[in-house]
Amino acid sequence: MNASRTARERVRAELIREITEIARRQLATEGAAGLSLRAVAKEMGMVSSAVYRYFPNKDELLTTLIIDGYNAVGAAVEKAEAACPPEDYAGRWLAACRAVRNWALAHPHEYALVYGSPVPGYQAPQRTIEPAARSAVVFGKIIGDAYRAERTADPAAPLVPVPPSFAPDAARLRDAIMEGVPDHVAATAVIAWSGLFGLVSFELFGQFENVVTDRAAFFDHAAACLGRLTGVPA
Repeated sequence: MNASRTARERVRAELIREITEIARRQLATEGAAGLSLRAVAKEMGMVSSAVYRYFPNKDELLTTLIIDGYNAVGAAVEKAEAACPPEDYAGRWLAACRAVRNWALAHPHEYALVYGSPVPGYQAPQRTIEPAARSAVVFGKIIGDAYRAERTADPAAPLVPVPPSFAPDAARLRDAIMEGVPDHVAATAVIAWSGLFGLVSFELFGQFENVVTDRAAFFDHAAACLGRLTGVPA
């Protein structure tokens, strides 16, 4: 009985893997809005009803692809950061930033799915939140570690006052990923986070054409600037 169940589980896992791989190829040719379970079934040589046993609708398939994408970039960031000495805050920051860029360049259509324009009519469920936070947790830990090691700029003198309305957001960030940092450090972390993905998106979606030639070098420079903004030393 157990052996039979295990065999069925292996078959199921393999079919799910094949379905998601075909769906990723569809993202490259049709985009997320054009993803079709019927087209996936046709490529697999299966009837549509067979695929629906694994993914009852398109949204379920999209959710799986989104979770896989978030987990993949999160794992890449975690691995890159962990390879650096703990006290090398600048090195950890740059390695994590490069990991985001490298993953995006290697998986442009998956990046577009998770960090690009929303898919019309699709609402991401709660179970995407934890995978989405994996890379953010790494960046928050670097910022928090640097702050607690007193390697940041004067925390009493932010360049621009943080709006009081950000205080509840800063409190949530402290509870989640940046223990003990003041509001203005939490605010600059959000600025740096959005700046990082803005850089990657501009490069990936062609906004740097005729603007930046050596994009790898410019990315490293910009990433270091973003790190300094949060107090991570250069």
